[in-house]
Amino acid sequence: MTDWFADESLWREVFPFEFDDATLAHGDVQIERLLTLSGVKDGAALDLGCGPGRHSVPLARRGFRVTGVDLSAFHLAKAKKRAAAAGVAVELVEADMRAFVRPDTFDLAVSLFTSFGYFEDDRDDQHILRNLHTSLKPGAALVMDVISKERIAKMLQPTVSQRAPDGTLRVQRHEITNDWTRVQNEWLFIKDERVRTFTFSLRIYSGQELKTLLAMAGFREIRLYGALDGRPYDGAAERLVVVAIR
Repeated sequence: MTDWFADESLWREVFPFEFDDATLAHGDVQIERLLTLSGVKDGAALDLGCGPGRHSVPLARRGFRVTGVDLSAFHLAKAKKRAAAAGVAVELVEADMRAFVRPDTFDLAVSLFTSFGYFEDDRDDQHILRNLHTSLKPGAALVMDVISKERIAKMLQPTVSQRAPDGTLRVQRHEITNDWTRVQNEWLFIKDERVRTFTFSLRIYSGQELKTLLAMAGFREIRLYGALDGRPYDGAAERLVVVAIR
């Protein structure tokens, strides 16, 4: 059976909901905050799960040598257009994140917008983090941004809906499964008489669980934040942001 994230039709359907112009433009603000948080000022940067280049392009604008990795040819085509429009060079690699590794290459690696926990086998997550550790230079930084188990426990609604500018309605249904280790999702895209349904599961981590996983992969100086602006990881945290040093 094909992995859910390898279905290009899902990314085409979700694009108008997740990547409107304002969201894409906000990537510049996020990168500015991320660089302040990480302390990295220049060098080679890896954007793992780069999508349409929301963060790869702002990194390249700031002089970084950027490699964006994604499995979706649809997203990479969007990223290529964004880079060209911005007049910057971004190396775009179509690859499964589980297979990508370049030893001692990068000064910064980013995994943003919950681009982690896609896989059925939890050992894959540990493998990805080890590859990231290997791909970073000694002293380099990894910045991760995911939705956390604590946040989900606080705000999860079983069913939510959203309408795109073209009139398509997205209905999202969520269910916690596997003893609070995964969230099962069903997304319905409805327009006129057409209905498309996608189901997928994500591995979810608490702050401490992800911190432990990073330590097992060899990272040190692991710090947790509640957003890319550096707020504390506490009851008011909006995201789980981790800065880990190789």
